[in-house]
Amino acid sequence: MHTPAILSVLGGDRVGIVAGISRVLADSNANIEDIRQTIIGGVFSMTMLVTVEEDSVPFEELQQRLNDIGQEIGVQVTLQREDVFRYMHRI
Repeated sequence: MHTPAILSVLGGDRVGIVAGISRVLADSNANIEDIRQTIIGGVFSMTMLVTVEEDSVPFEELQQRLNDIGQEIGVQVTLQREDVFRYMHRI
């Protein structure tokens, strides 16, 4: 099952953030569809649109893997199903 999701990363800028997050996604057979990132005053912010292959890794397991790498590299990571994200942020 293909599940579109929004991945947000926020924290102090440092080497390896994109590499760590991307590695977890690749190891979990999740595809990066789009990516935006910026650094403002030393604060790193990244938003990705990803497709999660839940036949490979269940959504909740990928959330946990991303939380684990986030703690390891010192950033906050949030993964939400796209439909839930859009519902929560509607006007």
